[in-house]
Amino acid sequence: PMAAGIAAFGLLYWLAVNQELATLAFVLRGALLYIGVAIIVLFQSEIRQALISFGNRFRLPLMRRHQGQFGEGAYDEIVLAATTLASTKTGALIVIERGVGLKNFIDGGVKLEAELSYDLLVTIFNPATPLHDGAVIVRRHRIAAAACFLPLTLNPRLSKDLGTRHRAAIGITEDSDAVAVVVSEETGLISFVQAGQIRRALDATKLRAAIFHALEAPAGANRRGKEKSQTETETEEAVST
Repeated sequence: PMAAGIAAFGLLYWLAVNQELATLAFVLRGALLYIGVAIIVLFQSEIRQALISFGNRFRLPLMRRHQGQFGEGAYDEIVLAATTLASTKTGALIVIERGVGLKNFIDGGVKLEAELSYDLLVTIFNPATPLHDGAVIVRRHRIAAAACFLPLTLNPRLSKDLGTRHRAAIGITEDSDAVAVVVSEETGLISFVQAGQIRRALDATKLRAAIFHALEAPAGANRRGKEKSQTETETEEAVST
């Protein structure tokens, strides 16, 4: 319907110009500006994702090297922390920055610039600490900030049982190429989120594999990973229910 409307508008404008209907052409030119703004507002998420995909496809080698600085030991620290927090049903949200910078969200949180470790992650998300509310953002092998607040997804098709942490994880991965690990304080289930797709009820092995694939997959594998993630999401959600 929208494409048909745009086509009709274009045809009307073409007729106005060719038939020298100056007043109508002037009105349509003015309307065109507002239509352009409306399209940007309505489809800002899609436009942002397209720009991110374009940037990832032509990412500079330097950015790839930075992404590769996430050592294997860092995976184990995150996985161990997530499984420990899950065992006590302690809510957590860990976001791993990739090529698209998350500086605005880091600046809005409490900057730590600390070495990534199991002990620090578990301490941060302890409900008795002031930093537990919000997300931890990991940049390469370090915890850049804690208590970071992220944009919530506006996707109306999501399950209503997804809480704020899950919606924030989906939101940040829709708006950037970051990935996120979520621990539910209601169920203790661990979820992994990438490109707006959530995989739930992961054990330690599956979580580590998901993080490794997201960060170490060769260029061009993101699309295949997303398709695989969608299939696995359906399977894992069916098992979890």
